[in-house]
Amino acid sequence: MLRRSLLALSIVLPALPALPALAQEAWPSRPITLMAGFPNGSGVDIYQRKLAEPLSRALGVPVVVDNRTGAGGNIGSDFVAKARPDGYTILLATAGTHAINATLYRRLPFDPLNDVSHIAMLGDVPNLLTTSIDHRPNFNSCADVLAAARARPGALNYASTGNGASTHLAGVQFAQAAGIDVVHVPYRGQPGAQLALLSGDVDFFFNQVGPALGAVQQGKTRGLAVTTPTRLSILPDVPTVAEACDLPGFSSTTWYGIVGPPGMPAPIVARLNAEILKILDAPEFQGWLVQSQGISPPTARTPEEFRAVHERDIASWRTVIQRSGATVD
Repeated sequence: MLRRSLLALSIVLPALPALPALAQEAWPSRPITLMAGFPNGSGVDIYQRKLAEPLSRALGVPVVVDNRTGAGGNIGSDFVAKARPDGYTILLATAGTHAINATLYRRLPFDPLNDVSHIAMLGDVPNLLTTSIDHRPNFNSCADVLAAARARPGALNYASTGNGASTHLAGVQFAQAAGIDVVHVPYRGQPGAQLALLSGDVDFFFNQVGPALGAVQQGKTRGLAVTTPTRLSILPDVPTVAEACDLPGFSSTTWYGIVGPPGMPAPIVARLNAEILKILDAPEFQGWLVQSQGISPPTARTPEEFRAVHERDIASWRTVIQRSGATVD
């Protein structure tokens, strides 16, 4: 009898330590950090905070926003690339941080394509060519900007939210397409670049539509052209750069997306992808996206489709950067 009891215990006891481990596998069971590499008030920050609340409700745990700025978004990107792939640290990545920077920086502490788990695209992000109404009253159209730039090569300057940001390379593409010589002035984030425009320190700024819209509506800045192939429903009276500047085929848009550290478990990636797409598909969220930010909902819906877009973008932005000669280090 004793022998049979000891044998039964020898079978049961080794299995007991596995029970807590199985209980810990439920995800999520604690707060999730949604990180970004850009400061408060930037287009990334606006989207990040808008997404965090419904994502928190959907997952049943807090989604905490954390902005780790610097180096064109590389500090936050590198942090997430090296984080534990347990689904508790994710990043709002951009085409700037993970496609443009792949060429713009000669050395990066992470691989922009492979040191990520692709989770979900968040949308295509346009820019708006803006000028100050008070300080540049003679800039009433894109043609006026081009005429001034051609009359005084190298005299005009434009702001950006940092080297390699979409606001920088939209200006690069614009200068290349129009054959003009203008000076790039990088700032650390959207607020500084916008302030430079409003104070007259720079002549124009290809700001993202969401952060730019307030000053346009308040009559402080003038929106001259959007960088999309077609006009935006949020700004129906603002022409495209292609039509306003007589630059056929001009287009300069980037994307936002959610990524995590490399090696995230497939079930966690699938859950995050599904919950994020539900949020993006909700009429209220989609209305905010299109009508207040000018962002087009993503056409790439799966992690695999996201990776394919990412890979193509690295190659296409490489061409733009190499033609411009732009570099950071």
